[in-house]
Amino acid sequence: MRSLLAVYRREILSYATTPTAYVFVAVFLFAIGLFTFQVGGFFAERRADLSGFFAFHPWLFMVFLPAVAMRLWSEEARSGALELLLTLPAPTWALVAGKFLAAWTIAAIALALTTPLWITVNLLGDPDNAAILTGYIASLLMAGAYIAIGSAMSALTPSQVVAFVLAVLAAFLLTALGLPMVSDFATPFVGGAVAEALTRFSILHHFDAAQRGVIELRSIYYFGSLAILFLGYTWLAIDARRGG
Repeated sequence: MRSLLAVYRREILSYATTPTAYVFVAVFLFAIGLFTFQVGGFFAERRADLSGFFAFHPWLFMVFLPAVAMRLWSEEARSGALELLLTLPAPTWALVAGKFLAAWTIAAIALALTTPLWITVNLLGDPDNAAILTGYIASLLMAGAYIAIGSAMSALTPSQVVAFVLAVLAAFLLTALGLPMVSDFATPFVGGAVAEALTRFSILHHFDAAQRGVIELRSIYYFGSLAILFLGYTWLAIDARRGG
């Protein structure tokens, strides 16, 4: 645990002393505001809720969070710092978990900075605050899954650009599986039952369920399992380098 905390502090300090985190937070807040108010028609809907706000989270996270995670291992490998890092007396799981938690913290900070929108809808009307809280919790869990995907792709290549592209592609596939048009397209080829199963495996399916105000246990299990799966891939990739 001491090793994990040391890696976590190192990564947080790295984010704090480089523009990566600040640029991510600033651009994310601008983008979510633009999509919520302009594209989502926040005021035109004349409803005191954040359904339009949360609807864009999967698609924005799909791009922004791989941008945060792409540096986790790729930058270390490119600069040669990875070899030094792997010589430290810290287990591989602590390195992987520490870096992941640091990136997840940045995502949590970005989400926390959107809470003025929550205050705004309460000033404008009487929203379902329990549903909004559920949406924030689901967004945080979903963010962890996307960061884990980005971590795995970053561990596979020393190029941050390649890691970013691979992470976005993987995240897009796991997200787009939940679109009705994808299910309708797949049904004639794989059958309705398989198409439905693919839909239930998508990030969008589980996040949409949480937006309705209820986080089901299976959705928590899904996001947790997805994060653990890709962090496991990260651990294997990094441990192979350490062993080599």
